[in-house]
Amino acid sequence: MARTMEQFIANLSDEMQASIAKETQRLVAEEMTLRELQRIRAMSQRKVGEVLHVNQAMVSQIEQSTDIYLNTLRSYIEALGGELNIVVQFPDRAPMNIHQFSDLEKVHSLDDEG
Repeated sequence: MARTMEQFIANLSDEMQASIAKETQRLVAEEMTLRELQRIRAMSQRKVGEVLHVNQAMVSQIEQSTDIYLNTLRSYIEALGGELNIVVQFPDRAPMNIHQFSDLEKVHSLDDEG
């Protein structure tokens, strides 16, 4: 009879279970959506909109978008108090930061994306 993953993990040592839990949290943290970032920063969509000078509906639209301008993404992250970094990873090299976009002029306004 096959065991579930939970049953398998339950039979591991406490140390191994803690290690698995920590790695699980790390992996989940790497895969957050913009909405989840906004929630963990404890900022309402209205407050983010105030910082970005857009309405709450536009913030919601940004959070649901799967295709977003870099300037919009950077502005959103900065509104939450963060900094956007773009990292490229190749299998045969260490991760590299791309700095080409760090000084972009604001070419498109947030309202142009709607």
